[in-house]
Amino acid sequence: MSWFSLLFTLWPSLAPSMLLVGLVGRQLGLRVGLQVVQTMTCSRWGTPSAQGLFQDGDVVIGGLFSLHYQPPATAHDFTQLPHYKPCTGLENLPLQYIYAMLFALEEINHSSTLLPNVQLGYHIHDSCALPPWAMQAALSLVGGDSTSCNSEALPDYSAGYGEGAGESRGDRPVPLIIGGSSSITAMILCRVLGPLSVPLVFQEETQGKGLCLAFVETLQRENIVSDARRAALTIQASTARVILIFTWYTDVRELFLQLANINVTDRQFLASEAWSTSGNLLQNPVTSKVAKGVLGVAIRSSPIPGFENYLRSCHTSRRPHDEFLKEFWEKEFGCSPAATPLPSYASSSLKSVTLAESSSHLLNISTTPPASRPVQKASPPPCSGTESLEGVQNLFTDTSQLRVTYNIYLAVYAAAHALHSLLTCPDRDSPSGNNSSTCSSPKNIKPIELLQHLSNVSFTTPQGEMFHFQGADIPAKYDLVNWQKTPEGPLKLVLIGHIDGFDLHLNESAIQWSTGSNQVPVSVCSKSCPPGTRKVNRKGEPLCCFDCIPCADGEISNKTGSLHCERCPSEFWSNVEQTACVPRQLDFLSFNETLGITLTTAAVSGAMMTTAVFVVFICYRQTPMVRANNSELSFLLLLSLKLCFLCSLVFIGRPSVWSCRFQQAAFGISFVLCVSCLQVKTIVVLAAFRSARPGAGALIRWFGPGQQRGSVGLLTCIQVIICAIWLSLSPPVPRRDLGFQGSKVTLECAMASVVGFSLVLGYIGLLACSCLLLAFLARKLPDNFNEAKLITFSMLIFCAVWVAFVPAYVSSPGKYVVAVEIFAILASSYGLLLCIFAPKCFIILLRPEKNTKKHLMAR
Repeated sequence: MSWFSLLFTLWPSLAPSMLLVGLVGRQLGLRVGLQVVQTMTCSRWGTPSAQGLFQDGDVVIGGLFSLHYQPPATAHDFTQLPHYKPCTGLENLPLQYIYAMLFALEEINHSSTLLPNVQLGYHIHDSCALPPWAMQAALSLVGGDSTSCNSEALPDYSAGYGEGAGESRGDRPVPLIIGGSSSITAMILCRVLGPLSVPLVFQEETQGKGLCLAFVETLQRENIVSDARRAALTIQASTARVILIFTWYTDVRELFLQLANINVTDRQFLASEAWSTSGNLLQNPVTSKVAKGVLGVAIRSSPIPGFENYLRSCHTSRRPHDEFLKEFWEKEFGCSPAATPLPSYASSSLKSVTLAESSSHLLNISTTPPASRPVQKASPPPCSGTESLEGVQNLFTDTSQLRVTYNIYLAVYAAAHALHSLLTCPDRDSPSGNNSSTCSSPKNIKPIELLQHLSNVSFTTPQGEMFHFQGADIPAKYDLVNWQKTPEGPLKLVLIGHIDGFDLHLNESAIQWSTGSNQVPVSVCSKSCPPGTRKVNRKGEPLCCFDCIPCADGEISNKTGSLHCERCPSEFWSNVEQTACVPRQLDFLSFNETLGITLTTAAVSGAMMTTAVFVVFICYRQTPMVRANNSELSFLLLLSLKLCFLCSLVFIGRPSVWSCRFQQAAFGISFVLCVSCLQVKTIVVLAAFRSARPGAGALIRWFGPGQQRGSVGLLTCIQVIICAIWLSLSPPVPRRDLGFQGSKVTLECAMASVVGFSLVLGYIGLLACSCLLLAFLARKLPDNFNEAKLITFSMLIFCAVWVAFVPAYVSSPGKYVVAVEIFAILASSYGLLLCIFAPKCFIILLRPEKNTKKHLMAR
């Protein structure tokens, strides 16, 4: 969007129309405005300062400029209307803007081709860069200066501009206003004077370009010192290194002074055209420390022939009632120019070559009324009259860089050409009665018609440049400037490129940044998140401020600045850097890992211990200790325990189809064989003591060696049948467990039928419980060595281990399920081996004197 913005505002059709046209803005692209206005009559609240320049004419153009930069202290207690005192701190550059408007008007009034026989006047006010001042002045310009609300005393707007207007200075409303020098003022005037739609899209557009605003600070002219100090502290605390400033150069000057006080000199500033070419800042040695490397956009500079001579010829003696010039004179020469009072509204004509050649128009240059003039504490000495601007060098007389000044010059000519088109009739020489309906006169200007002509304006400036509107804009022509240090110390303005329409021409090698080098500065709140992380915005901070959070396990981000992490497929997992998905490694309980080695050692040790006990019993098989309670069952029990220890080894290693089937069958059959031997041993003990009673001698015959072997075989066969049916119908199969989240996928023997595995465990549990019950009943039988006590204690351990096994088995992840089952097998096997055979080996090997029948039978 071009920064030469043309804004149109129109009241509803039932009300008199109002039009605001703005050319090049200071903050949102609106810098100097051309405003065509006519509004409904309303009463004026308060009386603004009458200080200004006034000259009547056939058509009067309004002017609104920010001439002073130090506003007065105003109490806003909202109990009475505020009293606005005069502003102070005259600025030379805005004064040049005013005289550019006067110079253009004089050229037009002296032209024989543009608006012939039409005198252009002006009413110019100082808005002091205060929106309330600008609003009051604008309302005064568009509604006339009458304070009466009597409709009979007000001009008739329905007939057009000028009819019925009072003849006194300021009573006549103006159809055009050149001004609205800031976007804030322009928006306020638009809202007051008519429904104007301004697209405020700056912040959204920057975010769309990958930028964001770290902070936004507002500088109020009324509190410029405190606001500038607050903004300076914000800049100091922020990590942003590039600061974009949209404000008037006087405000920038105060901000730079505050930054210099806290020694903030390493920021890169981007300048709007409102201060990008400010000689005041360039020449200030204090602000130059902060302002080095400023990069800005500036309105294209263009010369105005004769304008420098016009400025240097200005003298208070020729403009005795020009209060602006008098104030500038006092500031520049330190003396008070002699003022010769002239009658109000002295005659003059800008069409005349001299003041005496014509008296057809009135010259009205207003002074501040005595009642509103500030009381001067000390008046400077009177001027000698020899003072001249010929040798003065300041921003007022400097015409080497006419940027905004030239735009004001163009704005006046655009308004003049629109008026010329409106007031020119095709058949001008015909009788007036024939063209009254198609031609307008200076006394009958309708703003809606002026708007139509203004939008079609196309002319060649006195400098030979074509001027026309493209919609609401004029073709964009800007210079790109850079503030660079010189060997002498001061900063200089260097042209580094330009913009023509949508074409950008930039010499990047010519840029000198704030660091003093050609390296482009980096301004980030947070560095871009590397691959493997994601962005998380910080609460309460701008979007460009964020933290980089590593992706969770199983998620990756392979781009810089990722907002989200992507989850890997089920058979893949994230690598260490979280930047790529890699195949998950197969994981199972192997013989090479620590846990596998530990369990293997425990199983082999148990098997060796069982073998050692078996050898001891073979060697002492003729002793009473071995022969008691059927030595054949003892040997069979030792064999089953050895099988229990060895079957645990089948669970270790890479699962396969046959290993999955064999491990559960070996486990179930081995333990059933072991528990069956214990149960038969317990039954034999009970039968032996019961047969000692009278009439119970036949009981022992039912539990002879043959019956004992048959019972063990029968009980074991039942488990064999259960395992056979289970493994034939729905055997365990190797399967990858993808449910466990991790870099490894567990290869396990999946139970295709939980019912079969439950029957195997259930049958072992049934035998163990029945064995425990029988052993518990036989624990107090009279004998010096009652094996039932050992069986009872061993079965308590056995049952405790397998009761704890169930929840541990269900809750264990991955390969640890297998480890839990192996641990239960080994723990229960060691419990049986130690509880039953350790006491016997102790007596056989260390207490042989007790290994006698007499000792065993003693009560």
